[in-house]
Amino acid sequence: MRTHKGSPNPLENTQVPVQVKLATAWTSFMFLYIYVDYFALYKPGFIDDILAGVVFEFQISQTLLTVFLAALAVPSLMIVLSVILPARANRVINLVVASLQIPFAAFNAVGESWTYFYGLSIGLEVLLLAFILRSAWTWPRTSSPSMTEPAAPRRPQLQMGR
Repeated sequence: MRTHKGSPNPLENTQVPVQVKLATAWTSFMFLYIYVDYFALYKPGFIDDILAGVVFEFQISQTLLTVFLAALAVPSLMIVLSVILPARANRVINLVVASLQIPFAAFNAVGESWTYFYGLSIGLEVLLLAFILRSAWTWPRTSSPSMTEPAAPRRPQLQMGR
């Protein structure tokens, strides 16, 4: 009979690739992004403003909706780009886009009276963006071959006189 020391069912803690961490963080960011906009519809007068052709003090137009779509497309595309881009490009684009998304997220709070709602939503978005920045910044590097290894494979020495 075998006795088990320690916990009865030890769990393996596997290393998650950086690309998966980034794609997951961008996915979480997108859920927050979409649901904040969805829940904003419940604010008194919001739908009345939409029916009157106004969103956030702007007249609803094809240009405005195209800008909204482009703004939403960036983090959406980051989900797939975080998985398919090579490491160097992946790291750079995640650092740049996450850095640009922070002021963009903060801009959404300008002039809002619902400080708890927008404060929490923007705070969570900024936390996710900070995680993305940290993950991309600390991307593990491959180790270079040591200098003691020969550059060319060893060749057998010719021996004379045998």
